[in-house]
Amino acid sequence: MLIGATTLRAQPVPGPQGAPDGAFRSQLFLVPAQNKLTQMRTILFRPPGAGPFPLAIINHGSFESAELRAQFPQPRYDDAVQFFLRRGYAVALPQRPGHGETGGPYLESAGPCDKSDFRKAGLATADSIIAAIGYFTGQPFVKRTGVVVVGYSAGGWGALALASRHLREVSAVIAFAPVRGGRINDRPNNNCAPDRLVDSARAFGDRASVPVLAVVADNDTFISADLAQKIAVAFRMGGGKLDLRVLPSFGREGHALFERGADVWTPVVDQFLKSVR
Repeated sequence: MLIGATTLRAQPVPGPQGAPDGAFRSQLFLVPAQNKLTQMRTILFRPPGAGPFPLAIINHGSFESAELRAQFPQPRYDDAVQFFLRRGYAVALPQRPGHGETGGPYLESAGPCDKSDFRKAGLATADSIIAAIGYFTGQPFVKRTGVVVVGYSAGGWGALALASRHLREVSAVIAFAPVRGGRINDRPNNNCAPDRLVDSARAFGDRASVPVLAVVADNDTFISADLAQKIAVAFRMGGGKLDLRVLPSFGREGHALFERGADVWTPVVDQFLKSVR
């Protein structure tokens, strides 16, 4: 159900191309989640023209804290949105169940630290993403295939899980800092049950058929380069195709790379997207 429409004019951002002229359209949708009861508040941006456009769907991180999830803002990721708009994609940013104004039940809990079920949590995130993909690929202005799934942090972990679902609509997955259970007790490089993360990644890879790019900054304190490498190796051992790129340290906290470092990751993502077309 379309509940509003506004216009967003693109702003120039660092990158290999300048921002195009003209207005980008922005619409707010309520998209049914996998439980059929919760409606995910989702902003969709479209380039000029009638389309149909390929879809890029960008998926946010999460918190175990219910209080923090309740305060979760509507995802924006302006630089990433503009990156995909400039390349002709329609861009969807769903706010998943249990977060912010979407509300409803939190479906992605991994459970207690020592018994964390990261596979179950990742697949629950993937199910929310799949619900949004199904909704938007049913719209006349979106192509049925060629979907690029982008995830950040817990959203990146869900994107890895989604790679195991064999969706014909999806052509590629890009996972920025794909992790759950990072910075336990707010201590840097203190992950909850990292071995369980690695085991879950192997299970995701066992069923994965879509190419995956994982991007991590060297100074990310939620997922170290070493842990990212173990996750990547496990995913490949399961049979999945994953290209891990560990980029140089970004600012004071590498976990901010996706949100604030588009000029750093643009060449890497561009190269990957060209390789999967």
